[in-house]
Amino acid sequence: MDRAIYIAMTGAREVTRQQAAVAHNLANLSTTGFKSEMNVFRALPVVGEGAPTRAFVLATTPTTDYSSGVLQATGRNLDVAVNGPGWIAVRDASGQEAYTRMGDLQTSANSVLQTGTGLTVQGDGGPIAIPPDQQILIGKDGTVSSVPVGQNQNTVTIAGRIKLVNPPEPDLVRGDDGLFRLKSGQPAPADGNVTLAVGVLETSNVNPTDALVRMISLGRQFDMQMRVLNAANEDHKNADKIIAK
Repeated sequence: MDRAIYIAMTGAREVTRQQAAVAHNLANLSTTGFKSEMNVFRALPVVGEGAPTRAFVLATTPTTDYSSGVLQATGRNLDVAVNGPGWIAVRDASGQEAYTRMGDLQTSANSVLQTGTGLTVQGDGGPIAIPPDQQILIGKDGTVSSVPVGQNQNTVTIAGRIKLVNPPEPDLVRGDDGLFRLKSGQPAPADGNVTLAVGVLETSNVNPTDALVRMISLGRQFDMQMRVLNAANEDHKNADKIIAK
């Protein structure tokens, strides 16, 4: 009975963790460029003397669905989306390089190009500063240009180029802040083959129908594990009664 209790207990624990991941995906249904998190179960044997028949349930290391979301036209000059594989380099809260697909860009009070969440966009030579009272133009290759408001485009000034990267997906790890980084901790090299679509945003790749079905399925799995626990508890009580007699 202790084996059934242990397996059901660990199974229920991992179900709640997967429910949290699915809930997180659903909460980011409208987050620009969000990539859904995936988890699966696996059974592992318990290692130790006297426990060769024991096993417990464990969730695998969370993985990411890197498929692209739908591109939605906005007509805004500072909205960009990565065409196909690739990432936009930004500076995280600690000043280190990280990667995102969120392309809702803006300028800060100091005229520095940032994401909609306030992360500084990394240029090939550092942050991209744009003089005030300028119209901003972004090219497909990430080149950021500025034109004085009211002037013709013959007075274009190049402010910098957004760093676009495309490291192998297995080398990436998702942080608690939702940003991706290389497992090595080193910055990825710029990739000239990565291009941007301008005037559009990439939607989250979370499928709401699949996520809701998954949430219902996990709820039923949790209920099943709790029934096993209750049944094992009843069997234990009945065994005690028989032994007492």
